Amino acid sequence: MVSSVSSIFILFTLVFGDSTVSGFAPAPRRATPNTAVHLIPSGSKTTVAEPRETSTTPSETNDLATRLQTSSFSYVDFAQTNPFANNLLIATTKTAAADFLAQTVVAQVPLAEVDWQRSLLFCLFGCLYLGGFQYFYQVQVFKKSFDVEGFTQQSLSEKLVDTQGLQALAAQTALDLTVLTVIYLPTFCIFKASVFGGTGTIDPATWISTGLHNYQSNFAKDEWDLLRVWFPADLVCFSVPLYLRLPVRHIVSFVWTAYLSFSRGGH
Repeated sequence: MVSSVSSIFILFTLVFGDSTVSGFAPAPRRATPNTAVHLIPSGSKTTVAEPRETSTTPSETNDLATRLQTSSFSYVDFAQTNPFANNLLIATTKTAAADFLAQTVVAQVPLAEVDWQRSLLFCLFGCLYLGGFQYFYQVQVFKKSFDVEGFTQQSLSEKLVDTQGLQALAAQTALDLTVLTVIYLPTFCIFKASVFGGTGTIDPATWISTGLHNYQSNFAKDEWDLLRVWFPADLVCFSVPLYLRLPVRHIVSFVWTAYLSFSRGGH
């Protein structure tokens, strides 16, 4: 009996090997065909490669900043570089838009019944007078006649104690109100007569006589409205930096033009 068991044990050992004898441990799992097996020697350390940093030279950084600054639009830079074109664009667009607003919003005229001839009047007046003549005398003439640059570049506290600057501010305001009274209002009336003349002929003499007659007829009311709007507005306009003088003025002028369109823009 013992010999039979011994024979079976020896045969079992020869077939399955020593590992089964020592503990009957299962055979190691085979790796699947698609599984890669990597053998790492014992005691070795695994390292993770860090991403390489790309270096940028100072010249490349400066070139990039220059391209970004060049491609971006700055209204302040445009106004400083092209003051006349900036003023012409604002004046023309502003007067046409103010008249359109007065017709469609204030007077509540349907869009199909908008008086485009009247809009043409304000567009031409804004371009020629406000955009051209106003820029000439308020920037070019005032710049040569008064110390405009020095006063407008100061802070508010410095302006309040600058006696000569305040005197120049008062002189500019008085001169501008005079121009508005004796040139602006009659010119607008003449422009209006040229557009709404109704004769169908080009007769500048008739335009002038009709315009001046309307100017005299409405002088009292128009002058009072002009003074109470433009006296405080001029004090502000002639105190800001020179390149912002007319843009700031156009903000007030937009409301004034809308009023003028509503009260004096009709036929």
